[in-house]
Amino acid sequence: MIRIPNLKLQIQQAKNKDAEQQALKNAILAKLKINPKDLIAFKIFKKSIDARKKNAIVYIYTVDANLKNEEPILKKYNRSGIIPSPNLSYQPVVPGNMRLDRRPVIIGMGPAGLFAGLILARNGYAPIILERGDQVDVRSIKIDTFWQTGVLDPESNVQFGEGGAGTFSDGKLTTLINDPRCRSILEAFISAGAPEEILYLSKPHIGTDLLRETVKMLRQEIIKNGGEVRFRSRVTDFLIENDQLTGLIINDHETLDCRVALLGIGHSARDTFATLHDRGIAMTPKAFSIGVRIEHPQNLIDGSQYGSAAGTAGLGAADYKLSYHSPNGRSAYTFCMCPGGYVVAAASEANAVVTNGMSEHRRDGENANAALLVGVQPEDFGDKHPLAGVAFQRKWEGLAFTLGGRNYCAPAQLVGDFLADRPSTDWGCVKPTYTPGLSFAQLKDCLPDYVVATMKEALLHFDQKIKGFAMADSIMTGVETRSSSPVRINRNDDHIANISGLYPMGEGAGYAGGIMSSAVDGVKTAEKIIQRYARFSPVD
Repeated sequence: MIRIPNLKLQIQQAKNKDAEQQALKNAILAKLKINPKDLIAFKIFKKSIDARKKNAIVYIYTVDANLKNEEPILKKYNRSGIIPSPNLSYQPVVPGNMRLDRRPVIIGMGPAGLFAGLILARNGYAPIILERGDQVDVRSIKIDTFWQTGVLDPESNVQFGEGGAGTFSDGKLTTLINDPRCRSILEAFISAGAPEEILYLSKPHIGTDLLRETVKMLRQEIIKNGGEVRFRSRVTDFLIENDQLTGLIINDHETLDCRVALLGIGHSARDTFATLHDRGIAMTPKAFSIGVRIEHPQNLIDGSQYGSAAGTAGLGAADYKLSYHSPNGRSAYTFCMCPGGYVVAAASEANAVVTNGMSEHRRDGENANAALLVGVQPEDFGDKHPLAGVAFQRKWEGLAFTLGGRNYCAPAQLVGDFLADRPSTDWGCVKPTYTPGLSFAQLKDCLPDYVVATMKEALLHFDQKIKGFAMADSIMTGVETRSSSPVRINRNDDHIANISGLYPMGEGAGYAGGIMSSAVDGVKTAEKIIQRYARFSPVD
């Protein structure tokens, strides 16, 4: 096959799959100047939207085509970027020869743990996955209960449970890393029921509704290939002898012999961070970001990004990604933007308010929301302790809990009132989506002064990029503190911590940010195990 870049279609030409396929076929024939009989087949490799000209929005494609006579075409058009389609299939690593007399254990079943488990199971290593939360169906019920009643299960919530925090998000599969493993991860999602379009869209997402189903299917594949998954199994201690991991304590009473443990605990496992620190595992504080969730009408974002084309079939809900660098040295940016989505209660500890965003696959909610965040550094934490960032997060989450009424309602303020430094008294044209509910409060009372000042500057700057971003009726809900892990658990080039047998990985360990990069880090960590050890075989 050959790869053909930069094919452009008007949005009306791609209003449905059949129209898109026919228009692409015509574009290929025209670009290569070949007869229809010479084009055997083609498939989309990449699809993106170019909306820089609002009156001429186009889709841009890269396609892989199978032709009857490819060599002459490659010679004729090589200067146009037409090349042989590269082999992007996953390249497995060669197993090592060290004996593995205990099954490898994966702690945590977020993206890193899920895909580490998948790779190990597929290669015959029979992993055991320990997840402190519930399987996703039970977890969903408990989260709905929390949102409706304020009754929180600290072991099974938006942060903990099958699929990790990403399960209750927009399910974005975008990443800034350029790693060949990304494609195999997308293929695994597709085999588990995700739509095929995630393989070629420039900004793929699954949505929380479909993601809940795909993680179940991935779990079933792990079990089918010899893995084991245990829910409600929190690792409460680590047994270490002579700087070697020898076992795990589960739920304070069960001992599991273990020589190899992959640590995919997520960015909110604060109790586990503390236990690891107490056991001498080296870690350092890490920068992250805090702020609020901001909600706008989705049609405002659509109109700003797509102009008169907003609402055209196939375009879907528009998104945005904005950044601002203040003269004060701070930076603000939008993060985890959820088109047509909802602001959700994401607490994992009692007496704390944490917000996040979530969208379903259709992204058909009335509001758009995103995190509006400002970066914080370890020197902001007020302490040099490795877990000072955790204490910093807890401080602001606790203040938000108090401001919200101490019942998991969140403090909120309209943008116009936030900019004018006055309390809000009534909702405007934007209907809030956060449950259990909101309480009007001044957000400056649950955020650092420098975060508030930088957000005010950023709002006015972003309003120049998206007209209406600083509209007075937009809603700001506090606080968002879990943008990434506040610690990094140190590891060497083989992904091993200072304690032999312990492999920190994923977002919680400080080596990823988001579903895809966490999944990739899980795969890479699993590969380190495979390269070191022979396939698992029980001791006779």
